[in-house]
Amino acid sequence: MTDERVLRAAKRREFWDAIRAGRTALITVMIVSGLINLLMLTAPIFMLQVYDRVLPSRSIATLVGLAGIALMLFLIQSVFEVFRARILSRFGRLVDERLGPRIFRTLLARGSETPRGGDGPQALRDLDTVRGFVSSLALTAFFDLPWVPLYIAVCFLFHPWLGAAIAGGALFLCVLTVLTDWASAETTRESVRVAGERRAFTDMAHRTAPLLCALGMRARVADLWQVRTRKNLDVATSGNDLAIGFGAVARLLRTVLQSGILGLGAYLVVREEATAGVMLAATILSARALAPVDLAIANWKSFSAARQAWSRLVAFLPGREPEALTPLPAPRESVRVTALSIAAPGTDSLILHDVNVALAPGSALGVIGASGSGKSTFARALVGLARPVRGVIRLDGAAIDQWDPDALGRAIGYLPQDIEMFDGTIAENITRFDPAPDPEALQSAAKAAGVHEVVLRLPGGYDARVGAGGLGLSGGQRQRIALARALYGDPFLVVLDEPNSNLDVDGDRALSAAVQGVRARGGIVVVIAHRPSALAAVDRILVLGEGRVRLHGPRDEVLAQLGALTRQTPTRVA
Repeated sequence: MTDERVLRAAKRREFWDAIRAGRTALITVMIVSGLINLLMLTAPIFMLQVYDRVLPSRSIATLVGLAGIALMLFLIQSVFEVFRARILSRFGRLVDERLGPRIFRTLLARGSETPRGGDGPQALRDLDTVRGFVSSLALTAFFDLPWVPLYIAVCFLFHPWLGAAIAGGALFLCVLTVLTDWASAETTRESVRVAGERRAFTDMAHRTAPLLCALGMRARVADLWQVRTRKNLDVATSGNDLAIGFGAVARLLRTVLQSGILGLGAYLVVREEATAGVMLAATILSARALAPVDLAIANWKSFSAARQAWSRLVAFLPGREPEALTPLPAPRESVRVTALSIAAPGTDSLILHDVNVALAPGSALGVIGASGSGKSTFARALVGLARPVRGVIRLDGAAIDQWDPDALGRAIGYLPQDIEMFDGTIAENITRFDPAPDPEALQSAAKAAGVHEVVLRLPGGYDARVGAGGLGLSGGQRQRIALARALYGDPFLVVLDEPNSNLDVDGDRALSAAVQGVRARGGIVVVIAHRPSALAAVDRILVLGEGRVRLHGPRDEVLAQLGALTRQTPTRVA
């Protein structure tokens, strides 16, 4: 429990460090806000002087002089308000720049371990919420609130009754603000949750729209979407009704109070305890004294959302940045898997049990087995995407977690089962968006994957843009371009998960040639396969069953044993 508190304190300290980085801006905003609030006295003082000095004296010169001074002060106030708004905008950008990269790196790290997790995008939306609030004029209410006692004090100088009335109204509005926060907290949290569910469902429907259309599921999915939408609208409506109710009460109180101050001032004038100028000046000061409180109530929903977003960000980020690892030379000698066991994310159920494999340069391992036997999990573990529960994966004797992820990624080529094309050109996809790509290495990888001629026949060639998901490319073209991406830069370890699922006969030949090419230059290849054609170029085979190693050895020996088992128990093996 103590460690958890220390971790939470460290995380909050990091966030407040981001705020403190802009303390100069905040101090400037505080000073400018003070000047603005002092200049707010211009209007009531001007009115007081006009009624109590100009009208009795009927002096036009005095009126012109007072008007000129007031106009100049109004212009200065306007400049200060623009200045304050621009500073807050920069402050919001500063917070985003300090926290955004860390949040995005954490998003990528968590997304690599849990690809379907939704916390990452929500964290970026939370950062947008926080930035939007600290950049808005709603934040100025908190800088103006400390000046409310000044206006009340001035009204007390006019008459104690006026000061007491305004102080009572301000206190009541503050109580109303607290009630607003208490009543809206749960609604705000629920609104974020149901909106996230609706957004995730919408993204899923958009991503799988062709499949939904082909399966005749559009109407059903539309009904399910409508259910989530109604739930989202119900929560949003409830929150809006609550905010409207409190806002209406606040506006009613402010209007009644201002009218009451005017009436009280008139009563004092009749009793000759105040002048007409005092009456009107007190009315203006009451409006100014209540304005920050009223602004806080009007924007309390955004404040509550920003506060909850801030809390979620603190919970989302790890306690500290990962420490920089000592750089290691690129692996080129061996890959050894020892007693590897991996559990399903978020559970204790093991997917792999005590897998042992040793691979030397120039070798190629084929991994086969029934669906759900752990083949893809094994591939993800080899490239550092699945954390072992026990056991270790070593490259050149160094455990995989001793490598910087980016440095390790450059030494590994990975072709996942679900192929993704990044939003960019074909060349950028193959070169992994290398800022200084090697044209020869680009074409060499494309030729090794057998896709060079295919790309040249496309409009634009290597400079043709493909959208997210590889729009405009066939399944086979995406798979061969992804294979070229895995081969770019001659990585030492190449892991291919179902690399021929969308390939034709020519593609199978190109795949075999690519595996042979990696072996010829001293690299190591791991091929996850269902189709036998993918095993043509491997020299060893690992058979997995229910997450355990069933067979492992030279390709021909393992295939012979599998053939014997098939002849003995054809029904069970099938």
